[in-house]
Amino acid sequence: MLKGKTAVVTGGSRGIGAAVVKKLASLGADVAVIYAGSTASAEAVCQECREQYGVKAAAYQCNVADFAACKETVAQIKADFGGVHILVNNAGITRDGLLAMMKEEDYDAVLDTNLKGAFNMIRHVTGLMIRAKEGCIINISSVSGLTGNAGQCNYAASKAGLIGLTKSVAKELAVRGIRCNAIAPGFVATDMTGNQGDNPLMKMIPLGRMGTPEDVADAAAYLASAAYVTGEVLRVDGGLAM
Repeated sequence: MLKGKTAVVTGGSRGIGAAVVKKLASLGADVAVIYAGSTASAEAVCQECREQYGVKAAAYQCNVADFAACKETVAQIKADFGGVHILVNNAGITRDGLLAMMKEEDYDAVLDTNLKGAFNMIRHVTGLMIRAKEGCIINISSVSGLTGNAGQCNYAASKAGLIGLTKSVAKELAVRGIRCNAIAPGFVATDMTGNQGDNPLMKMIPLGRMGTPEDVADAAAYLASAAYVTGEVLRVDGGLAM
């Protein structure tokens, strides 16, 4: 389905990002895995994609909050892969805390990584997509960006901002053949979310369970090939935010 395409996934070494990388690779896409921390984890994801799916896979360490670093990384990916057809902005961090006690640096760090990081990557990848006259951008937002969440004003603001960014990019780049959509996961079992079994919001999920990274990856695979869908926010939350 995606053979001949190159997908770039930020935060692709673990959790939702790793699941997205593997899903796109299983559909034939070559994959560039952008990571911030563990080189070993990123290389392991790439090796699995090469061995199981026979695709080209390479890892790139990059702080997506750094505009210049993103430019350099995208240039290296272009040199290695020839172009970029799919961009998944998944890199994200949390610095939770009540508003009245939140440190300025904790607010800034979350916005810089989660929101500005997506802008940085879109800004540098867009030129490649325009020249190719096609492209698909998928931003991983959150139901927190739709409903807000106490103790997460920085995270919710960053994820709500991603939705505005998604719709603006979709309107601006549609004429160029580039689609831009967002996915809004709910409670997904990852290292970042930890054990949410005692969270009272769990009882509010109609489907009665936490999501898995693979649930989100399936949505990303759909959006990667949904040729007539743009500017959409696809909730993958078990019905939590409906």
